[in-house]
Amino acid sequence: MKILKVEVGKEPYMKEIESDLKSLQNEVEGLIEPIYMDDGNLIIVNEEGKINGMEPNRWLGDVDIICGPFFVCGDDGEEFASLKEEGIEKYKEMFSEIPTFTMQEKQLEPRVEIYGFNPKDLDWM
Repeated sequence: MKILKVEVGKEPYMKEIESDLKSLQNEVEGLIEPIYMDDGNLIIVNEEGKINGMEPNRWLGDVDIICGPFFVCGDDGEEFASLKEEGIEKYKEMFSEIPTFTMQEKQLEPRVEIYGFNPKDLDWM
């Protein structure tokens, strides 16, 4: 599977990896968490990157900071897939700038999002 790997302090680069869970976890140095992008691609990060104190890597827009190594891949609707050429170029440009962090950014604080629901609102219950 072709991915775009983004390591702390380095330019993004293309890499071929296996698509099994162990290979995916090796790339992010821990548990994986997919971030779904509007273009159908995925950014795969370490789920516990901030909690484990991994170094800040890149801004994700102006909303969040990804900590630790991560990669970008495609999504075929069922599984992770190779990143297509247009995705490689897009994300290479998006993550080409290597930012400097002050370590005072509020986005470096770990956070948990909890979603609740009322079972009565579910049609099938």
